[in-house]
Amino acid sequence: EYLIEEYRLGEVIIGDEVMIGANTTILPGVEIGSHAVVSAGTLVHKDVPAGSFVGGNPMQIIYTAEEMEQRKQNSPSYVVEE
Repeated sequence: EYLIEEYRLGEVIIGDEVMIGANTTILPGVEIGSHAVVSAGTLVHKDVPAGSFVGGNPMQIIYTAEEMEQRKQNSPSYVVEE
């Protein structure tokens, strides 16, 4: 990334089983945790916590890992019948 008064370098690290939507921009030096979901068109300018759902420009956390787990438990599509 090159800005007028700043130059940013760094390795981008992407964890296991991460979903990244189309037209997402990931800036240098960012780490995306395992099982995270990044919505389309997101500007990822800081680290993404594992298991979270993020989106926006600039990026914001929409759901934390705990909130995502709660949504899965409450969703009828995730119910497994025995």
